[in-house]
Amino acid sequence: MLEQLPGTLHQARTTLLQQRGQHGHWQGELSSSALSTATAIVALESYRRVRAGDWSEQIVRGRAWLAQTQNPDGGWGDTTLSLSNISTTALVWAAFAAVENEYAEVVRRAADWLRHAAGSLDPQSLATAIIRRYGKDRTFSVPILTTLALTGRLGAADRAWRLIPQLPFELAACPPQWFALLRLPVVSYALPALIALGLVRHRFCPTWNPLWRLVRRLARPRVLHVLHTIQPTSGGFLEATPLTSFVVLSLVHAGEADHPVVRAGLTFLLRSVRPEGSWPIDTNLATWGTTLAVNALSLSADAESVLTEQERKVLLDWLLGQQYRVEHPYTHAAPGGWAWTDLSGGVPDADDTPGALLALRHLGSGESVRQAAQAGVTWLLDLQNRDGGIPTFCRGWGTLPFDRSSTDLTAHALRAWLAWKREMPDRLQQRIDRAVQRGLRFLDNSQRGDGAWAPLWFGNQHAPDEENLTYGTSRVLLALIPLMDGSPRLPTRASLLRAAGWLLDTQNPDGGWGGQAETPSSIEETALAVEALAVVGQSAICAAETKSRLRTALRRGVDWLIERTRQGTYFPPSPIGFYFAKLWYFERLYPMVYTVAALGRVAALSEAFWQEIEP
Repeated sequence: MLEQLPGTLHQARTTLLQQRGQHGHWQGELSSSALSTATAIVALESYRRVRAGDWSEQIVRGRAWLAQTQNPDGGWGDTTLSLSNISTTALVWAAFAAVENEYAEVVRRAADWLRHAAGSLDPQSLATAIIRRYGKDRTFSVPILTTLALTGRLGAADRAWRLIPQLPFELAACPPQWFALLRLPVVSYALPALIALGLVRHRFCPTWNPLWRLVRRLARPRVLHVLHTIQPTSGGFLEATPLTSFVVLSLVHAGEADHPVVRAGLTFLLRSVRPEGSWPIDTNLATWGTTLAVNALSLSADAESVLTEQERKVLLDWLLGQQYRVEHPYTHAAPGGWAWTDLSGGVPDADDTPGALLALRHLGSGESVRQAAQAGVTWLLDLQNRDGGIPTFCRGWGTLPFDRSSTDLTAHALRAWLAWKREMPDRLQQRIDRAVQRGLRFLDNSQRGDGAWAPLWFGNQHAPDEENLTYGTSRVLLALIPLMDGSPRLPTRASLLRAAGWLLDTQNPDGGWGGQAETPSSIEETALAVEALAVVGQSAICAAETKSRLRTALRRGVDWLIERTRQGTYFPPSPIGFYFAKLWYFERLYPMVYTVAALGRVAALSEAFWQEIEP
């Protein structure tokens, strides 16, 4: 079916281009989320009980949507395509607490699922199971348990609150520069949850220590001021429904129903509800989706003809406008980075900043672009951890998963640094060289024995430990292959061959790829693997035997994509994305973007590469 490649690529690009809005960039569409819907319902209903608020319609429609999307096994996953998990099922069970008689069968099936997952519905068993899911990271386990306690799902209040760890909200009163040293039990982006959840737990179960009670009482005004200061103008912390819902719910029950943070949070929740009654996990990933689309469209030999000069200018101006020019009030990140969204709740991070830098390289030139790139490159250099890897938000914050160095972010940063290196001043070129070598050592140390790399921000629900090794391995290969001839030590040819061999070995019998071996094929993961293997095919690392396997695998993978996408016209998404605290999502743009990138890379392969392919 390779003869259908040009037509499929053209149609896939056309489909992707049609997803732009009137504003000229991509906004995408995140999946509806049972977890978000449940938390929003509980927050709205809690406020309505203590203050006036006629939101019955939103609450009723939300519960109806949850009932309609219950999985056959009685539980819920984070998306309508997700496997049931204890976090989402427990939160939905809490959202039905006030209307058990009306939804008796739905509640019964949910309780049965939880009983099976946790061993029983005894509060201690349930709390233990939820805490076990997240380990020492309290970012999400404490909010879930708090929601269960406030809806009566953890039994008598005096016992329930003792099952919930006390978050040290008083530490939020300290200078932000201290946070990395304090080793907080939540990740860097969860400061609002630390404050609000800590306050409500302290109200219902204050510490016995009179000194700490005094400290926390005195810290209350200060931390509430901090919370108000870091709330974005949209009202949504990180533009995230769950985080905002947890803050609103906790403050209402902490006696702060009239606080401005609550009012702004409620406005955000009411504005975010969808017509069918559901809420997404986040408002949008506009910046991330746009940079992915631009970078994918730029890979083909005829890339210059895909976007007009005016379209490029519109995208360039918009993207430059998304760069943070001042210190971020939330994470205190320095100027120079980009967030995932164009909305006020975004926070600059180490995935979106490299994506924006790569897109700028494709979209234009000039002094303003170079200056923006220099600020972005510097921002990434300053973020690098001591181990050589790149964390998401803050350097040196802690060891919790979403704060420590990750392979996918490090690979992404390497590509961005090298794309702009020659345009940077000499001093920055020298910093880039040192940073690249440190990043390479981190990736070398992170490679698994079988050749794969595990990423942070993407997963696979069918794989052991939910790890998406296809995503991680493919992204690292894209970064390392171009470095093969430019580094005296790393990456080694052997490490690259092991990685390519892992992708070849995990191709499914149907020609596609999942997150690991023997997981169902998806458009996203197949396209990721095909793109990486096409880059390997352009390099000189393969022996004749490996190149023969590579040609066969690429042909089968391209055939699978052509057939599955109906020649570039049909792109059903899969839940491969991780949001904060490993909340699953799928994004409408992902299968389109990754398919365009993969087919563009394959189309760019030389005729000589295919000459030995069997007919």
